[in-house]
Amino acid sequence: MSMNAAKERAAEQVRTAKNRAGLTWRALAEHIDRPVEWTTAALLGQHPVAERDAERLGALLDLDDEAVAALQAQPYRTGLGDAANDPTIYRFLEAVAVYGPTIKELIHEEFGDGIMSAINFKIDVSRRADPGGDRVVVTFDGKFLDYSW
Repeated sequence: MSMNAAKERAAEQVRTAKNRAGLTWRALAEHIDRPVEWTTAALLGQHPVAERDAERLGALLDLDDEAVAALQAQPYRTGLGDAANDPTIYRFLEAVAVYGPTIKELIHEEFGDGIMSAINFKIDVSRRADPGGDRVVVTFDGKFLDYSW
């Protein structure tokens, strides 16, 4: 089985066990003392989980040895695949399509020629009450990396 297939299988085991146990992503993150956004991404296959944390989560969720090993593996980050068709993910792609050039211009104006790192990176997802309906607030916090010639 390929590494991506093993990580996808582990992610499905995690989702199923999490739901069966009535746990939240936040509860899983607290169990290993990590941020909820990082933990969720890791358990969905985007980051390797340290052995100790993978074993703790495996015990909590009753994961098999193969899933615990897959959680620890370095992922291949190859793109969204079918996930791009999910309405929530598609809206983020749509937002970048609309605002990406603006974000690029403002980053270059403020910082100079470079990019925001997606490796040295933090993300926060929160809810903000609003009279017109609650708002989703997503903060990307990436290190600026200047282009060196």
